[in-house]
Amino acid sequence: MASAYPHLRDKKKDTTVTIFNYLIPAGLVAVSLVLLAGLANMLRNGSPNTSQRLMRWRVGLQLFTIIVVMCGVYLSN
Repeated sequence: MASAYPHLRDKKKDTTVTIFNYLIPAGLVAVSLVLLAGLANMLRNGSPNTSQRLMRWRVGLQLFTIIVVMCGVYLSN
């Protein structure tokens, strides 16, 4: 069976790259959803504490996504 990444010979590396192919978009979607929820709360004059909590979640999810991207780049080489 032909691999999507022919330069990878090790099956473990191929599985690792596949995991990152799912984690990176999931992280991006999660960041986008939390950002939109925070903005929606702010625009409808919701609780400032809720907006602050959502923005903190956004920063944490961005950190997670950046770490996943950097690990994916590191492990793909």
